Amino acid sequence: MPSVSAPRRTSRPPVEAKAGIPVAEAAVPVPRRALHKGQQTKATIVEAALNLATHIGLEGLSIGALAELTGMSKSGVFAHFGSREELQISVVHEYHDRFEQEVFYPALQASRGVARLRALFDNWMKRTSIELDSGCIYISGAVEFDDRTGPVRDALTASVQTWHAAMRRTIVQCRECGDLRADVDENQLLFEIHGLILALHYEARFLRNEGSMQRAIDGFESILARYARPA
Repeated sequence: MPSVSAPRRTSRPPVEAKAGIPVAEAAVPVPRRALHKGQQTKATIVEAALNLATHIGLEGLSIGALAELTGMSKSGVFAHFGSREELQISVVHEYHDRFEQEVFYPALQASRGVARLRALFDNWMKRTSIELDSGCIYISGAVEFDDRTGPVRDALTASVQTWHAAMRRTIVQCRECGDLRADVDENQLLFEIHGLILALHYEARFLRNEGSMQRAIDGFESILARYARPA
């Protein structure tokens, strides 16, 4: 689906388009298998790292900080992650997995077209409302790694592009179903919807402006009305 390949990971890979299968229908939630003790320990470390990264960013992570949070030795943490970079990538992958489970997969229960697009946006808004008190790895990661190269940036961009591809495919389906005008540009519509989420983070989290959530919701409805196929 995305043009940027995600680094090799130990858990389920991002949603990807398979031959002849639309992005928004290509994946089925995969239940997590029982973990061995070593895997459980690593999962505990990743959990602590994710909680920390949502507040201080990926660059704030360190083996020492994780050792203190988990009550482990630095060598114990290092045994599961050969480097700080590997730890950061594992956090990005875990964040993306949770994003899919909370936002993407539940929306597939809605029928194709605007109903599914609404479900995706509603789920995205629910997650955003929680992240206003903590932080979004996609947004903070973009600030930290926008002018860098390397595996961490690649993991971040691959995750975001995977999500964008799912949204884009859903918009195309809206057009194919006749819910949106035939001349709708899916890239433009995606840009505008994503812009609402970014503006919401800025308005609500940074500026603390009241009513930002409702303005984002109203903005989404305005976008749909503007691009809707005439009755």
